[in-house]
Amino acid sequence: MAERRARLDTFLKRQGIDPDAAVLLAGDASNRRYFRTPGGVLMDAPPDLEDVRPFVRVARHLRDLGLSAPEILAADVDDGWLLLEDLGDDLFSRILATGAAPEPLYEMAVDVLVTITQHPPPPWLDPYDLGPLLAETDLFLDWYLPTVGVEPDQERRDTWHDAWAAVLTPQLDASPVLVLRDCHVDNLLWLRGRPSPANVGLIDFQDALAGHPAYDLASLLDDVRNPLPPGLVARLMERFLAATSLEPSAFCAAFAALSAQRSSKILGIFTRLARRDQKPRYLSWLPATWRLLEHRLKNDGLLAVREWFDRHVPAPLRQPDAFNGPGNP
Repeated sequence: MAERRARLDTFLKRQGIDPDAAVLLAGDASNRRYFRTPGGVLMDAPPDLEDVRPFVRVARHLRDLGLSAPEILAADVDDGWLLLEDLGDDLFSRILATGAAPEPLYEMAVDVLVTITQHPPPPWLDPYDLGPLLAETDLFLDWYLPTVGVEPDQERRDTWHDAWAAVLTPQLDASPVLVLRDCHVDNLLWLRGRPSPANVGLIDFQDALAGHPAYDLASLLDDVRNPLPPGLVARLMERFLAATSLEPSAFCAAFAALSAQRSSKILGIFTRLARRDQKPRYLSWLPATWRLLEHRLKNDGLLAVREWFDRHVPAPLRQPDAFNGPGNP
């Protein structure tokens, strides 16, 4: 750690920045750390744990579209340092916490997704197709179920995969777009004074893939951090569809399926963060995640997955007190 800190100081000095002026910012669920400096925000991504190259490539692509990913001011990709344009502190989540009306902010974010949808994804992005989507749902089997006392045997796993494949496969024939994958209020900043769609700052997009245009909209509107009233969700979906050439009924079916997939994944991720990474605060979002998932499971197109949950995850295992057994966080 001391050796890496010394190399960090050297990198900052090469940019004319006093290392003592670097202030650690709040971290996230990854292995990255961020420091605010007088010359920009420093991303510290240990190369044995993170690779900054995808971030650099996606940031440059988004900026080419006229969107406000942070400019890369300096980089040492081999050592995992990026000096980024400082987009400020006006995260959507912070603005909403002050009591600001949500609709104008979400409309700005929807317009960003519309812009992304209007352009083909860069050819170097990997596909967000059935393989990775199914792999993500396994986080529910591997982390959530064991925590509530259910060991997923092979039969459960096989029928789980079959159910999700039946639900997701019909939704994967849309032309792919760049999918940010974590488009939510903690990763969006209001950049006052910039014209739309550049008035929304984008961060945490290094895991972008080429997938269905409904995924990021589901990530934005079905967000456990800030659940939205159904009427607002409907209006924002109408705004998105009015600005694109997507067929509404097929898009809404894909939205429901991908929202449910994402919620299932999140249940596993938040459990893993609590158990493995000793970050129990993520457990506070499990009830909201279950509510979102159960709402989307009512969609007729998700019958196979809904039946799997009803058979293998009874209602008592969908509650916070299901985590109170021996050895659970």
